[in-house]
Formats: sequence, C-alpha cells, structure tokens
Amino acid sequence: MHVLITGAAGFLGQRLIAALLDRGRLDGQALTRLTLIDPAAPALESLSNDAIDVECRDLDIAEPGALNASLGERPDVIFHLAAVVSAEAEADLDLGMTVNFDATRALLEGCRRYALSATRLVMTSSVAVYGGELPEVLDDMTALTPQSSYGTQKAMCELLISDYSRRGLIDGRVLRLPTIMIRPGRPNAAASSFASSILREPLGGETAICPVSTELEMFVMSPGKVVAALIHGAEVSGDDFGASRSVMLPGLTVSVAEMLEALRRHGGEQALARVEHHHNKDIETIVASWPARFRTDKAKRLGFAGDDDFREIVESHLRERAASM
Repeated sequence: MHVLITGAAGFLGQRLIAALLDRGRLDGQALTRLTLIDPAAPALESLSNDAIDVECRDLDIAEPGALNASLGERPDVIFHLAAVVSAEAEADLDLGMTVNFDATRALLEGCRRYALSATRLVMTSSVAVYGGELPEVLDDMTALTPQSSYGTQKAMCELLISDYSRRGLIDGRVLRLPTIMIRPGRPNAAASSFASSILREPLGGETAICPVSTELEMFVMSPGKVVAALIHGAEVSGDDFGASRSVMLPGLTVSVAEMLEALRRHGGEQALARVEHHHNKDIETIVASWPARFRTDKAKRLGFAGDDDFREIVESHLRERAASM
C-alpha cells in the first residue's frame, strides 16, 4: 500500500508517520511506500523502516502543479494535513485562502485528473467550522457558521470533499479535530496554542501566558487519540459516513480553570504560579467562537474513540516528556 502525507513535517504529520512505520500496515494491507510532502520534508529523512520505501519531497503544495507527479503515482491513501493555522489565517487572508482552500481544491482536481476514485483521502478539519449563535450542545448535523477565516476555509473544503465523493471522484472523509493538547514544542500561531502552553511550560519549569478568561471552555483531545483517529479514518468505509463525509471526533469539554487545576494537581502551587494572566481580546474572540459541547454519536458509531478524561491527557504528556529526557 502506498500512502501520501501532505504537511508531513508538522506536529501531527510526524506523529502519524511514526505510527504508520511502527504498524507497518493500513487497512489490513502491508504498507510498502510512504511519500512525505512538505517544504521541510528533508528533515524527515531519518525516518526509516526496512520494509517500507520512505521518500521525502520538498514541495510547497500551494505552488501550481506541485502534487502532479505524486498523484500520478496513484497513492492508495492520502492524508491531507497541510494547513495554515487559525490566528495566522485570520491575520493573512490571502495566505490562508492559498494554503487552506486553493491547495486543497488543487489536490482534489489532481485526484480527478488522475482518476483516483478509489484513493482514500483523509483531511483534517476543525471545531472552528462552527460558531455564532449555536445550541448549547452540537452534533454533526448542526449548520456550519464559522466566525473566522480559518473556519470558513475548512468548511469550504469539507463541502468540496463531500461533493467530490458524491460524484465518485474521490473516496473522501473529513475529521473535525478538537483542540489538540498537550502539544510538544513551543507555542505557535494557532489561537488555541495557549491551551497546551499553560500546562506544558509550567510543568517544565517555565512561565506561560494565559490570554483568556478561566471560565472559557474548550473541546479537546490528546495527540495520541488524534493520530489513532487519522489511521482509523483511513480504514473505515467511506460509505459508512453517509451523505456528509465529515465527522466531529469525540473530544472532552474542559474549562481553562479545570486545566489550571490539573496543573496545580500535577505540578503543585509552584507550577501554577508560573502562569501569567494577560488578556488578549483577539485570541479570546477566536477561541470563544468555537463551541465546546458536542454529541459525537456519528464518530462513536464509526468506531472513533476519545480520551477517558482530562487527567489521562495530562498524564500521557508527562509520560512522553519523561521518555524523551
């Protein structure tokens, strides 16, 4: 089986690659080839598996025709992870449209051109496709009313993937991701980046900034469960998704106050004191527009699994941090 990954050098991409190389199989078939697409792809060349041909391609998918050669090789599964994150897409409309929407449409048209109707395309979307005045608890049938350019770009891609799948041009499936935490590394341009930072940095002995009210609630999921969902999304039948090829993954609802209480519980008062509260209206406006409560019946029916509780998310991060030291 040949798997292609866009955004391969990103946080999720690297975790997905490691999981696939470790498994060596996808949908009951041996994984024989892995094509990794990213402007930073050469940094991934250290990844290897004797039974799998791993090729890194230094490509910007926003460039016209960038994916033609790779699609011409007829991959069996495409994980489309490349994207400009929320705050960056809000700050630069042209950049967000070019990477998040135009490049996705070019990918779909490439699949159409090379007649990849049997290729399974898995795209990551976001809770940001929802917003505005909403019911207290949402489900997969709630209308998409994004309140950010990032959410709008993702929503447009979702509709295209469902339509191309309806036409039999691709076999698409879209996973709406909760906020992923606790991410490793450093804070980035994502509006939700603080959610990881206010635990990750204090638990590591550093200060962190909390830019939002502690009453704010978020819908969250651990990195490990997201990667498992990506793999499962490629294995479940596309027909089982129904008319809409999109599904909201089963996250947890947690307030910032509960996040900070988890920090105190695991790191003590000293760790909690490392969090500085500096309100940022722009960040809070974006994140507060994302709903925090969902019924995820469709995801559960399709076999997707979430975290049991928030403590599990924190303890998973602590185990990973200890293993990396």
